[in-house]
Amino acid sequence: MNANALQFQRAADAKAFDLRHRAIVAKNTGTYHAAVARGLARFADWETARRRAAQVKWETINHLDRYLEEFERNVLARGGHVHWAETATEASQLVVSLAHQHGVRKVVKSKSMVTEEIHLNPALEAAGVTVLETDLGEYICQLRGEPPYHIVTPVMHLNREQIAQTFHEKFGSSTDATAEQLAGIACEKLRAEFLSADMGISGANFAFADTGMIGLCTNEGNGRLTTALPKLHVAIVGIEKLVPRIEDLALFWPLLATHGTGQFLTVYNTLIGGSEGFHVILLDNGRTKLLADAEQRDALHCIRCGACLNACPVYKTVGGHSYGTTYQGPLGSMITPHLRGVADWSHLSYASSLCGKCADVCPVHIPIHHHLLHNRRNSVRQHCDSPLQRIAFRLWLWAMQSPGRYALGGKLARLGMRLGLAKPLAKAWTKGRDLPEPPREAFRDWWRNQ
Repeated sequence: MNANALQFQRAADAKAFDLRHRAIVAKNTGTYHAAVARGLARFADWETARRRAAQVKWETINHLDRYLEEFERNVLARGGHVHWAETATEASQLVVSLAHQHGVRKVVKSKSMVTEEIHLNPALEAAGVTVLETDLGEYICQLRGEPPYHIVTPVMHLNREQIAQTFHEKFGSSTDATAEQLAGIACEKLRAEFLSADMGISGANFAFADTGMIGLCTNEGNGRLTTALPKLHVAIVGIEKLVPRIEDLALFWPLLATHGTGQFLTVYNTLIGGSEGFHVILLDNGRTKLLADAEQRDALHCIRCGACLNACPVYKTVGGHSYGTTYQGPLGSMITPHLRGVADWSHLSYASSLCGKCADVCPVHIPIHHHLLHNRRNSVRQHCDSPLQRIAFRLWLWAMQSPGRYALGGKLARLGMRLGLAKPLAKAWTKGRDLPEPPREAFRDWWRNQ
């Protein structure tokens, strides 16, 4: 077992039996599901909207080279700048280089998972640049020294009392502060930072090939302040965020908002075009490798709404931090082995019940559970599974190919359970559960006697 798999196993084991954590997540996801149900009711035909969105993303991803070139031409025509980054390190170095060229001392950031993916904050801080997260959830994460717990709701795992305690430790505020008071404290601390920042950094929810513009969806005014007040705005955009036409927003903005938070539209929906101070960094970081896989490239259709995380029983049990990745839950389990290597991250694809709920709620119809199976197959082909696991499955296959061998295996298993031999083998299971009592007879024997 590699270090990442061991870390996941230990963290998941701890969180699965943390009842306080599970209660907070259950409450927050329950609120989310109720809001989404109300949001979906506003669609005249949700299934048709999903199918249309999937078609648009299919068109984009299968002609991505053409749309990327069109996007670049239109950004340049508007006076902006386009940079291409093949790796996370290259993207971070581009931002650091721009910061040095323009004498940047302070950066404010809008919420962006792609900047988490490339570990931008540590790179800027190592270069002597102060970085401030301005999304409230991300700001709380920064104060606590934690990565985001969820791609849409960074502090889903915290309740008001825990956040109030963090603000008390950092700012001396009351531990009984209300949610409104906590938001007010954050606004007061951040307001001056927007005015004194030399660079604003954002991601992009969408990028439009036909106009060379990006679209941002936020529920706080920080996104517009980040991109408008500093003289320099750098948008870091994964190449899969392209859509062909700006008119596609009529479909994608409501889909993203409804599946992300239950709103019909987020509060602030902003279109940003080119100007002398506008720089777009188009990030690959493993995406073209996934693009080359015709069987699984539709994983790039994802619009990062977070619905699959909120639906996943595994995610809700083990929590976002257990995954050890930028993208958690079914989404992270699906794409991380492609972006960061099967050998180190194949274990995530096994962290699923394969119930298919993630695919049921996906607004762009990605068959996520099937891709998790594909990832498992890929890991076996690359011999990422353990020799013991390989032997066990070969024995299982041998037994399943013969009714007599299958029946013999069942008898031996029941005997082993009666003699107590099964308990050491099922140590991981019995750590948190009781081992079932062995049945008195096999089902086939019971059926024969009816």
